[in-house]
Amino acid sequence: MAAMTSQMRGSAMTTGAALGGIALPSRSAANVSRVAAAPRLRTSLAGRVRCEASGEDGSYVNPIDRATKKTITKEEVLQNQATNESEQRSIFGEKPTPGSPYGRPEVERRPETGDTSPWSIFAFDGAAPETINGRLAMLGFVWAVIGEKTTGLSVIDQVFSPGSTGLIWFLASVQILTYASLVPIFNAKESTDARSFGPFRAQAERWNGRAAMIGFASLILTELFIQGPLFVRIFNSGGFPA
Repeated sequence: MAAMTSQMRGSAMTTGAALGGIALPSRSAANVSRVAAAPRLRTSLAGRVRCEASGEDGSYVNPIDRATKKTITKEEVLQNQATNESEQRSIFGEKPTPGSPYGRPEVERRPETGDTSPWSIFAFDGAAPETINGRLAMLGFVWAVIGEKTTGLSVIDQVFSPGSTGLIWFLASVQILTYASLVPIFNAKESTDARSFGPFRAQAERWNGRAAMIGFASLILTELFIQGPLFVRIFNSGGFPA
């Protein structure tokens, strides 16, 4: 055994001489245990990204959050509630009453500072109804224009006519948009006012959603009155029908 060990050491020295006089270290038991006990330094790109994107408490922070999210504090909500004239009136023009089922103060109806139970979020003045309905109306109006151009059917016919897949797409869109809208509200206690990305501001989304709800409802009523697709007539005649 000793002869074999000395023979291996001699072979290592011969190999080192062949490599330009570089002495190769022997793999003794002490060296093996020391290498095994030494910690390894990992400097992978993923590790650096995780460190740079971590918060002070070590939790992961999405880089998009830093660029688009605005922290809304309770002090800011109370100040806006006291100085904003629109916050001095409830839905029916009366002063908001704390604890009422509708017409609540801003500090109660906001997910950041109020109750995040389903009863509060889905209340008439809660964070979910207008947000979800506005987004569905915006999607529905664009879908109506494209669908009527490609199929020649009105909105009602696209949804309820035999063999049409409009109802399936409608139900799928409701599920996806509802889920996507509720995740930040329930998980992060975050309203749409806490997000801003370029022109995609909360105020712009709110007004566009309200206009889309009015426009989509008007489109359905108009097509029921004229008994046909409105945009098909517009595309064929080059303008609005008389």
